[in-house]
Amino acid sequence: MNTSRDVGLMASEKNTRRKVFSLSDWMLPLLVVVVAVVTGIIQPRFLSVSNGINLACQLAPLLIISLGQAVAVIRGGLDLSLSSAMSLAGVAGVMVMNQFGVSAGLVTMLLTGTLTGAVSGMLISFFNTSPLVITLGMLSVAQAFALILSGGVPIYDVPAAYIDAVGYGTLLGLPVMVWIAFALTAVIGLLLKFTLFGRYVYAMGSNVSAASKSGINVRFNTVLVYMVSGFCAGTGAIVLTAWTSSAQPIAAANMTLQSLAAVVLGGVALTGGAGDLRQVITGVVVLTLLSNVMNMVGVSAYYQTLAVGVVIILAVILDRFRRRESH
Repeated sequence: MNTSRDVGLMASEKNTRRKVFSLSDWMLPLLVVVVAVVTGIIQPRFLSVSNGINLACQLAPLLIISLGQAVAVIRGGLDLSLSSAMSLAGVAGVMVMNQFGVSAGLVTMLLTGTLTGAVSGMLISFFNTSPLVITLGMLSVAQAFALILSGGVPIYDVPAAYIDAVGYGTLLGLPVMVWIAFALTAVIGLLLKFTLFGRYVYAMGSNVSAASKSGINVRFNTVLVYMVSGFCAGTGAIVLTAWTSSAQPIAAANMTLQSLAAVVLGGVALTGGAGDLRQVITGVVVLTLLSNVMNMVGVSAYYQTLAVGVVIILAVILDRFRRRESH
């Protein structure tokens, strides 16, 4: 009889086995190169160092949120509360920051996001309910608390030292917020690839019933999954609040759907049990590049919203083709 460790190992090994060449694996990276080259020809400023740094700053918050979304999707669920959890964490963190200092505010942001995820995870696991319904409800709850705490208006009284260090600070030529995104990507990547928890995440996403029968504590690990997702929302709050120099009670409302689009567009299976962070990064780069290009050529914000919607639909269609190819 397989132990929980054996099941986790088999799920992880199954996820890492790939074809030597797969057109779907190379499609998005090639698209990124083509779009970058064509845009650089049309608008040379696109290839400038300053725009590259700006692109990296735009990429950082979405990448951070997409990491949390990826863990939830690989588990076989999703998290629709990420943006509102990020808003609540930002508002609570800045309020604490102004009273007890920057360090206390940063810890509050991380704890608020993690706690929000923990509540979602407990409701999903202990009541065996749909992640879609629970995280949709948590979206409204967290958003309501953010609005109540802030009085419905943005908080602009943010410590200058925090803004200068995280929002505009640089390290080795790159913005600090980009380093934060890279560091979190490395941590989540190591967590999924080299720990039992990561193997359990893939096992639960592949077949939750088999995972449970093999001895994996599905309830406990599901709570951990959404705590990781919430921690990413708290980290996103740290970056976004510093970058915008304000705590917004409704911050980046579309980022949750963008993160879901990035995850699926990159190649993480919506059905769970498959995918890696390399794919997530590719999806984030595509969406950020698309937004950056449209801004540079002067495309209306309305059409940009339309483009994101089209990308989400295409991502679902691509996911269906990938599943057919895998079978």
